[in-house]
Amino acid sequence: MANKEANVAELTEKFQSSNAVLLTEYRGLTVGQLKELRRNISADATYAVAKNTLIKIAAANAGVTAFDGQLVGPSALAFIHGDSVSVAKAMRDFAKANPLLVVKSGLLDGVALSADEVKKLADLESREVLLAKAAGIFKASLFKAAYMFNAPLAQAARAVDALRQKQESAN
Repeated sequence: MANKEANVAELTEKFQSSNAVLLTEYRGLTVGQLKELRRNISADATYAVAKNTLIKIAAANAGVTAFDGQLVGPSALAFIHGDSVSVAKAMRDFAKANPLLVVKSGLLDGVALSADEVKKLADLESREVLLAKAAGIFKASLFKAAYMFNAPLAQAARAVDALRQKQESAN
């Protein structure tokens, strides 16, 4: 009994401290495949296998209702504490190679996500790529602004040079 209470307390804490949670069904996956999945997402998430009744209690304790009615079959949760997009991508890629892993739904910053919405999350570019694109846009804007400021000066310099050449050729 104390072990179950400790498990519920641990799951409740993970629900509360995670910025996202993905609910999966892993029926038929081997221990080796689950280890591989854990290794793939370990930088940004932890993957916890638990009994559905314990998950229900922990979710209720944490005020999470996103998984109500979905806790059937062997369930496991990916508690994401890092980049949600990279974990969603890793889960999608793992599920392609191991079709027995099914992502049922998710919870992102308190908002429930369907399985399709989790797939869309996986299709987003990573935070680093988006930041690099934003930096590129800002850099291009700065170059454009610098060109706009320099253009009148360069135009004036060319006009003065043309006048000078005209005067030299007239003399």
